[in-house]
Amino acid sequence: MSTSEHIQNNSNAHITFIGGGNMGRALISGLIANGFEPNQISVVESNASTALKLHEDYGVQGIGALDHIAFDFSKNNVVVMAIKPQDFNVVAKGLASKLKHASAPGPLILSIAAGIRLKDMSRWLDHTRCVRAMPNTPALIGKGITGLFADAAVGQSDRTLAETICNAVGQSVWVSEENLMDAVTAVSGSGPAYVFAFIEAMQSAGEKLGLDEKTARKLAYATLEGATQLAHNSDEHAGVLRERVTSKGGTTAAALDVMKQHGWNEILEKAIDAASQRGKTMGDELGQS
Repeated sequence: MSTSEHIQNNSNAHITFIGGGNMGRALISGLIANGFEPNQISVVESNASTALKLHEDYGVQGIGALDHIAFDFSKNNVVVMAIKPQDFNVVAKGLASKLKHASAPGPLILSIAAGIRLKDMSRWLDHTRCVRAMPNTPALIGKGITGLFADAAVGQSDRTLAETICNAVGQSVWVSEENLMDAVTAVSGSGPAYVFAFIEAMQSAGEKLGLDEKTARKLAYATLEGATQLAHNSDEHAGVLRERVTSKGGTTAAALDVMKQHGWNEILEKAIDAASQRGKTMGDELGQS
């Protein structure tokens, strides 16, 4: 079932975004593009110009402060926590009392704040209907991928709804254990920066070999885009595709030999492991309060 079909099946859903920054805006744009109605979306955004721009562009309702939220509990409510991790504790504690209702379940909480663990999220919100998500910045152009995790307290319908929201800006994967969210963050959350660094290095190398900046940039960007699409559309392992470009004693082999000599794979593995360890440390630090 497509994202738009899933959205049609959630016509009674209402999504309240806490934060209307880049990622919140990307998700709103994706949801509207896939068939969500503007009256199904609200945004708590203290920056008046940001809130106005979201209303002008997408027709969504702006809420100036957390205190002004009033959930319609006849709806299937979702709250997307699109805020900085360091702000999560205070915002969650301010939101907690608004999630309670005598005869209806509280909203589904979908957090895209890096490093915030479910146990801490649930403790601060006094709420267990929570999903943790880790999107990445290609979501800004509808090409993102999001890692998702929820515990047993979250049923299949809520999982599907969380997935539908995230898929409005790309695709998503579920992980079976929460500690794997640190790996998701290290591989795909931080991953665009590694790719940008690689493009930057390719372009710089081209310029040092005599290409002008514009030509080196075009060659580097188009090569990476084309190679990525080729790999994405192939059933072959990336290693097989690499071997097909590499002739014995040729130019590609010469380049790959240098990369191997300098421990290219090991460097990248260590870099990604460092990002994962930092994610774990951040979770420990953010959960202390």
